[in-house]
Amino acid sequence: MSETKKNEPLSLNTKQKQYLKGLAHPLNPLVQIGKEGLSSGLIAMTNQELLHHELIKVKLGSNSGLDKHLTSVEIAEKTESILVQLIGKTFVLYKANPKRPKDKRIHIPKK
Repeated sequence: MSETKKNEPLSLNTKQKQYLKGLAHPLNPLVQIGKEGLSSGLIAMTNQELLHHELIKVKLGSNSGLDKHLTSVEIAEKTESILVQLIGKTFVLYKANPKRPKDKRIHIPKK
C-alpha cells in the first residue's frame, strides 16, 4: 500500500483544473523535449522545475518523434505530477511542494 500525502491531491476536479489553467496561461515552457526524448536527465530537470515552480509548461519539440498524449501521461507518471492540460504540443504539469514557503505555494481552491 502506498501512502498519499495530505498536501498532494491525486486528481483535481474541473474547477481546480480551470484555476491552474488560468495560472499557467501566461507561463512560458520551462522544459523542452527534443530528439533525445524522455531521457533520465529530462525527467530530473522536469522534477527540479516542478519543485521550484509547482506549475510548469512542457513543450514537445517537433523533432522528438513522440506522441503528445502518451508522452504527457508518461512524464506526469515519472515525475509523480498531475497533468492539468494538453494544448497542441504543450502541456501543463502540477506538483505541490509542501517545502516551499507558504506565501510562494499555489493554493488550489477546495472542491
